Amino acid sequence: MTNTISRRGVVGGAGAGMLGVAAAAAPAFAKDAQTMTDAAPLQDPSSKYPKPPFERQSQPWPGLASKMNPRPDHGEQSYKGSGRLTGRKALITGGDSGMGRAAAIAFAREGADVAINYLPAEEEDAQDVIKLIKDAGRNGVAIPGDLRDEQFCKQLVERAVESLGGLDIVVNNAARQQTRASILDVSSEDFDATMKTNIYAPFWIIKAALPHLKPGSCIIGTSSEQAADPSPDLYDYAQTKAATTNYVRSLAKQLAPKGIRVNAVAPGPIWTPLQVSGGATMEKLEKFGSMAPMGRPGQPAELGSIYVQLAASDASYATGQVYGAMGGGGLP
Repeated sequence: MTNTISRRGVVGGAGAGMLGVAAAAAPAFAKDAQTMTDAAPLQDPSSKYPKPPFERQSQPWPGLASKMNPRPDHGEQSYKGSGRLTGRKALITGGDSGMGRAAAIAFAREGADVAINYLPAEEEDAQDVIKLIKDAGRNGVAIPGDLRDEQFCKQLVERAVESLGGLDIVVNNAARQQTRASILDVSSEDFDATMKTNIYAPFWIIKAALPHLKPGSCIIGTSSEQAADPSPDLYDYAQTKAATTNYVRSLAKQLAPKGIRVNAVAPGPIWTPLQVSGGATMEKLEKFGSMAPMGRPGQPAELGSIYVQLAASDASYATGQVYGAMGGGGLP
């Protein structure tokens, strides 16, 4: 039999077939589009969170977020994950409050298992975080201890690896900050405690973690606007943040050939227990964040997504970078 199907018929039929496929797929595309429109509505960031003046308040070091007024927002109610860190295993120091807590919540909701370190005095805050991690369906591990102890830092990494079944994200976030009007007011004990917490601990932790980190793993430090624009009353703390920025940039070059990325987040004034437990004078606390162009301090929740981005595999070309979040001021 002679084939009488014309080229036009073939093309027409193919076109009809494609239209049919497109029509069948339309509901799926519509559903995806609907999901994409579920983002939070536009909001003026300058008025999104509380502005100064704040009430004077003081807590013993290291302070608890649960006792602050207003209570910091770490993303407990707002952060929604999308599977960007599914199956990853993270260790976060200072994970009970501040940026560490925001990162822990975000990581868990992105699918990661998370171990957090904190001081024993911060147990109340830490247990809140562990509950949030577990509520996200992930493994949450609480490891209290003092990072000024080299042996504990080694044990911290080993316990995290054992409890999580591995390790591929290390966030060195814990920090000590105490305001002193003059260098003459900084005792050797004070200076030593700040250096041990902010510089020695990341050194010890990274050395212990490296044998466990495979290509694709990442290390994230928490620097600060203080690294480039130090306050006169944070003499020792500011030095440690400059050191953090430099160790990140140095280590990134050293580990890039091994496929391990190293970056940092550099916050500006962020509302955390650091401020109410000796990190700021009462006068400074009242006006905290007022000098930022946005007119307010940041909240830890506003940085959680930055830690996620630096940990995610789609940021594979980002290493040796310092990501600032300073409300319009400072230099990362």
